Amino acid sequence: MALMLVVGCGAGTDRRDPDEIAGVGRGAENPSAPASSTTPGDGIVRPKITLPEGDQLVFEPEETGDARTDAVLRDNAEYVRAVDEAIGDQEPRSKAVAFYSRGSAYLDSVDWIGGFVKEGITVTGTVRYFDRRVTFSEDGSAGLTYCGDESKGYTKDLKTKTTHVTPVTKDSYLFYNDRLRKNAQGVWQVTKSVAERGSEVCSP
Repeated sequence: MALMLVVGCGAGTDRRDPDEIAGVGRGAENPSAPASSTTPGDGIVRPKITLPEGDQLVFEPEETGDARTDAVLRDNAEYVRAVDEAIGDQEPRSKAVAFYSRGSAYLDSVDWIGGFVKEGITVTGTVRYFDRRVTFSEDGSAGLTYCGDESKGYTKDLKTKTTHVTPVTKDSYLFYNDRLRKNAQGVWQVTKSVAERGSEVCSP
């Protein structure tokens, strides 16, 4: 699912897109979030995230063996999960999304989730995120690039329970370029996320 601004294509081309989602925003801060029943051992109280029924997200790799890199990968994955949870709950201003994002990324997420609410649809199926690579900058931020395979990811009408299955095309594959920064709690929050649909880098 293309979470943020998709470059070089219309929002309506996404099999998991509601129609006409703008995906723009300016900034937001991180409010408190409900406690999670599990933590990764860093002492941070995290929100418990539950994906919509039938929704599966796969992240490759989940870990690399480098603690700092793995922290970025983990928090980014939780951000993606939080967005899908918010879509399922039809709650644009999700506390879990705010926990894992800020700035333009947070407000873009609010707009994005709001589009699903407007259309009365949720997400289902399996989306695979792969080739996840982290780089660190001198200013303390982290860059994360990765691919998204939405060939088995769909939308579902909440009223009729109908799953909208669409043909697999090159636009089923996206290249993401995210920027993250660690907050005072030690959480790597997404501050900006851009995706290019139909990228040759991610197409099989």
